[in-house]
Amino acid sequence: MASYDLIVVGGGPAGATLARLAPRHLRVLLLHSPPPMGKPCGGLLAPDAQKALARFQLTLPKEILVDPQIFSVRTIDLVSGRQRHYQRMYINVDRQRFDRWLLGMVGGSVEVLSARCRAVERTGEGFQVTFGPENAPQRAEGRLIVGADGAGSLVRRSLFGRANTRRYTAIQQWFPLIDANPFYSCIFDAETSPCCSWSICKDDHFIFGGAFPAKGCREAFEAQKRRLEAYLGLSFGQSERTEACQVLRPNRMSSFCCGGGGAFLLGEAAGLISPSSLEGISSALISGQALAKSLSAPDPLRTYRALTAKLRWKLLLKNLKCPFMYQPFLRDLVLRSGLTSIDVEEER
Repeated sequence: MASYDLIVVGGGPAGATLARLAPRHLRVLLLHSPPPMGKPCGGLLAPDAQKALARFQLTLPKEILVDPQIFSVRTIDLVSGRQRHYQRMYINVDRQRFDRWLLGMVGGSVEVLSARCRAVERTGEGFQVTFGPENAPQRAEGRLIVGADGAGSLVRRSLFGRANTRRYTAIQQWFPLIDANPFYSCIFDAETSPCCSWSICKDDHFIFGGAFPAKGCREAFEAQKRRLEAYLGLSFGQSERTEACQVLRPNRMSSFCCGGGGAFLLGEAAGLISPSSLEGISSALISGQALAKSLSAPDPLRTYRALTAKLRWKLLLKNLKCPFMYQPFLRDLVLRSGLTSIDVEEER
């Protein structure tokens, strides 16, 4: 059985960033098992994510960018029928290419295996992971372990229990491009979900997705899709693929878990995701960098907690914004007021 100083479960932005920046003297194993159909994600780099990349002095290759680059979000309330446009400075990217780009920068000192992690357990000297095909599993030992495996983190469930926070099922579908005037929208529909949905265009595709309570999530998704089609006055057509995963919305400090006892959590596995917008790429990048710095400290967990304290408070305080987005009465007042919105001239 192979032994490592550090085993990282998950090769998304959090795990790839940690593996790229980890101290070079550590022997690192990175287990990466991307969803076969992709992960539900708008694939927009928010300003915080852009800032995190700038700190690394990284520039995006053009093959990661997709058309169009949109500078406003169309906020739609399907119950009241109101909508407003708000300026936003996002970068539209292909999420799978973006993840592969980050993973491709991981140095040769890190062993990267494309394999699903099936089990995690503590041992007397650290941790043991079981990975690979169910009929031919492999095992490895690590002195330290990191869970960077998303909202449904196996590492977190195995070592710390389920996340103490709100959880939803995110569903997203891809369609052939249906509108000659592409747009990005944030959609609210209190009749089908207490959370939000989104639509975005990427090259020759239109994407619609949203977060829904787990029970009856597919029915709610389909109902909201029909309501949005009616509102926009168009048909999305036949979907080309459907993606789904868990998504968290932290609402208390206990929603976050940095780790303990030689185990660490990154990104959404640690609960680090915006409760208002569900944006998590920036937190993944920031937490990956923070843990990489912490691994050389005398007390890595204490240092990691200190380096992510500002991020955790920032995410927690975003709950103060949520009532104005998710409470129908307050949201309607905001949309009526037009506060911070921009006027959009329709083409004739």
